[in-house]
Amino acid sequence: MDVFSGLAFGFGNALSLTNLGWALLGCFLGTAIGVLPGIGPALTIALLLPITFKVSATGAFILFCGVFYGAMYGGSTTSILLNTPGESGSIITALEGAKMAKNGRAGPALFTAAIGSFVAGTIGTLGISFLGPVVVELALKLGPAEYFALMVLCFVTVSAVLGGSALRGLTSLGLGLLIGLVGVDLQTGQPRLTFGIPELLDGIDVVLVAVALFAVGETLYLAWRHVEGKQEVREVGKLMMTKEDWKRSVGPWFRGALLGFPFGVMPAGGTEMPTMLSYYAERKLSKKPEEFGTTGAIEGVAGPEAANNAAAAGILVPMLTLGLPTSATAAIMLSAFQSYGIQPGPMLFTSQAELVWTLIASLYVANIMLVVLNLPLVGLWARILKIPTPQLYAGILVFATIGTYGISNSVVDLMLLYGIGILAMFMRRFDFPTAPVVIGMILGPMAEQALRQALTISQGDWTTFLTRPVSLAILLIALVALVGPRLWAVLSQRRAAVAN
Repeated sequence: MDVFSGLAFGFGNALSLTNLGWALLGCFLGTAIGVLPGIGPALTIALLLPITFKVSATGAFILFCGVFYGAMYGGSTTSILLNTPGESGSIITALEGAKMAKNGRAGPALFTAAIGSFVAGTIGTLGISFLGPVVVELALKLGPAEYFALMVLCFVTVSAVLGGSALRGLTSLGLGLLIGLVGVDLQTGQPRLTFGIPELLDGIDVVLVAVALFAVGETLYLAWRHVEGKQEVREVGKLMMTKEDWKRSVGPWFRGALLGFPFGVMPAGGTEMPTMLSYYAERKLSKKPEEFGTTGAIEGVAGPEAANNAAAAGILVPMLTLGLPTSATAAIMLSAFQSYGIQPGPMLFTSQAELVWTLIASLYVANIMLVVLNLPLVGLWARILKIPTPQLYAGILVFATIGTYGISNSVVDLMLLYGIGILAMFMRRFDFPTAPVVIGMILGPMAEQALRQALTISQGDWTTFLTRPVSLAILLIALVALVGPRLWAVLSQRRAAVAN
C-alpha cells in the first residue's frame, strides 16, 4: 500500500481505545523516566521487555515508542531544572536552559523545549512515513554480500566511531558477538559455547542480556557512584513564553528538526552531533549573542532540543527498513521484535504492514499526547526529581529480577542476569560502552548468516564482497570510519609538532 493509504489504515487502528491507552501509558512512563537523571529509555524498555510474552506486538511497540519519544521530551526537564543532563542528547540543552532557570525563566525554557520537541517529533515522524518506503525499495535490491557489508558498517560506526575509544568499543562488540554464538549452530546442528549446560542450548535470551546491561548493570553502577546530598531543583515559575520568545524560537525549532533527522538516519548519527551543530548555528544566527553563556538564550534551548528529538525519530528508519539498530534503545527494540518472531527489514512493510503503519500513526498521536502531558504537568515532573535515589535503584533491581525469572522460571537465567549485570557495572566504570554488546549479539548471527549465504552464492569466492560495487562502497566507508579519525589525529599531532 502507498503512504497515504498506509497512514489512513494505521490511524484507524491507532485511534482504538486499547492502542490509545498503550500510547498514553508509554508517553507518561517515558516522560517520567526522562526526567530522572541517569535513567534513560534504553533501561526502561529493557525493564518492560518481559511484557512481550503477554501483550500483542502492536500494543507492546506502541508502548515502547511512547516511552522512547517521552524520554526525549522529559530529558530537557532535568537539564533545565537541575543542570544535570539525563543523557548525551540533553547536554547542550543544559548549557542555556540551566542559566535561564537560574535567572527565573525556567518556565519559558521548558515551554520552548516541549513545543520544539513536538515540532521536531512531527517532522521526524513525517520523515519515517515518507522515507521508510523509499529505503525499503532500495533495500530490496541488495543481496547477502551488501547486507553483510551494511552490518560491518553498523559494527564499526556504533563501536569504534561513537565511543570515546575505538579499542573499548570493539572489545564490547566482540563480547556481544561471543554471546551471540552461544547455542546450537543452525546450519551444522553443533552446540557452541554451551559448556554442557542444557539451558544454554537455545542460546542466551536477548531480553535477559538487555535487562542485565541496561537495568542491572546501569543501576549497580549508579548506586556505586551515588553521592549523598540533595541537589537544588529550580522553581518552574511562569510557564508561558512572551511574544519575543515565540519569535526567537520558531526558526530554531525548524532548523534543529531539519538538521537532526538526517543524523538519526545515518549509521554513525546519534543525537550528540546535531545538537552541538544546532547550538553553534543558533549562536551565530542570534540577534542577541551576548545572552549565550550569561543569562541564557532561548534559541540555545529551542534548537538543540528540536535536533535531539528529530534525531531520535530518525533512528527508527534504519531499524524498521534495514533491521539495523544505531543506538542502544533501537537495539533493545530490535530484540523485542525478535521476541515476537518478527525480523525488521525490507519485507517488514509488506509482511507486517498493519503493525508498521499502526506504529507510525501512533507516533503522531504520541506527539500530541506528549505536549498535553508535558506542559500542564510540568510541576509534577519537577516533583519526581525528589524521589530518594536509593529507593529508585532498589525498585529497578526488583522489577528486573521478577521480570527475568517470570520469562523462563530458570535459576540459570538469574545467574546470567546478575553475572552479566556485574560485568556491565565494571564496563561502565572503565568506560566500555554497553550498546555494542547488544548490537553485536543481535546482528552477529545475522551477519554470519549473510556471510555464509554470500559465500554459497559465489561458490566460496571471498572476492564477491569486493567485486560487487555497492558492497565494496559500503566496506570502504566502514574502513574510512575506522581508520580516518586515527589518521587525522596523527596528522594533526605532526602539524602541531612542526609548528612548535
